[in-house]
Amino acid sequence: MKLIKILVITCFATFVSCKDNKTTTEPATAEVQKRPNFLFVLVDDQSPLDLQVYNAKSILETPNISKLAEEGVVFEDARHMGSMNGAVCTPSRHMIMSGRTVWHLPPSAEFQKQIDPHEIDEQTIGAVFNRAGYKTMRTCKEGNSYPGANRQFTVVRDATKRGGTEESGSAWHSKQVLEYLHDRETGKEQDPFFIYFGFSHPHDTRNGTPELLEKYGAINHKDKNSLPPLNEKQPQLPENYLEAHPFFHGHPELRDEERVSGVWKNRDENTIRNELGREFACSENIDIQLGKVLKQLEKTGELDNTYIIYTSDHGMAIGRHGLQGKQNLYEHTWRVPFIVKGPGLNTGKRVTGNMYLLDVLPTLCDLAGIEIPKTVEGKSLVPLLKGEQDVVRDVMYGVYAGGTKPGIRAVKKGDWKLIKYDTMDGTIHETQLFNLAENPFEYVAEHKKTGEMQTDLAENPKYADKLVEMEALLLSEMEAHDDPYRLWNQSQID
Repeated sequence: MKLIKILVITCFATFVSCKDNKTTTEPATAEVQKRPNFLFVLVDDQSPLDLQVYNAKSILETPNISKLAEEGVVFEDARHMGSMNGAVCTPSRHMIMSGRTVWHLPPSAEFQKQIDPHEIDEQTIGAVFNRAGYKTMRTCKEGNSYPGANRQFTVVRDATKRGGTEESGSAWHSKQVLEYLHDRETGKEQDPFFIYFGFSHPHDTRNGTPELLEKYGAINHKDKNSLPPLNEKQPQLPENYLEAHPFFHGHPELRDEERVSGVWKNRDENTIRNELGREFACSENIDIQLGKVLKQLEKTGELDNTYIIYTSDHGMAIGRHGLQGKQNLYEHTWRVPFIVKGPGLNTGKRVTGNMYLLDVLPTLCDLAGIEIPKTVEGKSLVPLLKGEQDVVRDVMYGVYAGGTKPGIRAVKKGDWKLIKYDTMDGTIHETQLFNLAENPFEYVAEHKKTGEMQTDLAENPKYADKLVEMEALLLSEMEAHDDPYRLWNQSQID
């Protein structure tokens, strides 16, 4: 009888134990299967060289961005493909939204007022994630973007905010995201979210907050007839600073080179260091606002299940090579910062990448388990994010055709980079050849460096074979991407 009682008690205990185990494991299984959220952070006009993540000498403090880099994957070679108009951000944002290459975009990428609905609109980020059951929201600047894609998001809170106050600056954008997250929490929303967290800064006018302007020794200079004062707190001149570009780059009366408030046509030390200070003030404020959103995600328990992507639509010159804007194909402008952190990804890793911003959409789809639209021409970066490979392509092609045509073209393979200029009705024909391993800042003769390879090598007979190789590679890339133009020394289109 005692034996029977013991067996009954044992079986009952085992049953309770199994039942308890089942109830404790079910939520864990559900948690594993929970679909991930996405926070896509896009800033306006930021060179990767501004960030300590890419440039250890930078004095710009962005602890939240640096932490993302420490906990995620940093792409060394991330680029926008280029532009066919002076507003480089417009085609860049079309490529981000659609995953299409530069010459295969809807007309609104080139003709900004031609915003009639286009079939590609329904295959852009907002529409794709809506169909997949995500709740989609965006906040960003107004204008110079992709209207057909922007309106696909369920919640849209766009406004251009480039001031130095809570209401007129970057804090406005973070406020929209925080309010959206609050609404989700109070409404007990269970569907995953995709948030497009865009900023209007550090694009000019770079009116930073008073305390951050003071930190970087800058003022919001407005007097064309005087120069801003130098200040020891200001960033130093960039390594490849010049007082003027060696030749005219081919876009007459370009706004970015002639009419930016506080800079205009000036390229003196006072102006450039002050403008860099303004840029840094705006960029640190972006970091502060990003930190607010990350803190809220952590508070609500969503952070660990959220992929965070940080990038810019393109880089900026601000004194580098004697240029001010984004209408060139030097590294400081052609490259963009690109950092990804999220569940199941490598941490504290750096990869080469060789990626374009048009790879964003297929990557997002891949991470979310969503079918990639057939219209997409970019490539998923997931194999790089998981440490399975280092690059997604071997050759990088770049174009700027926003001024006189054909404009500027670039091609990069390995350490070698070629830039060609065919502008001003054929009166300017220039070729530059750089070895980026030996000359990462693309020094030219005017920089007066002494190293043999620390200059443009296009005229050096020792590298004549390499020049021929890169010229052929450029033409091949132009053909592959349906570039509608040819340069002066290329075989012309029939």
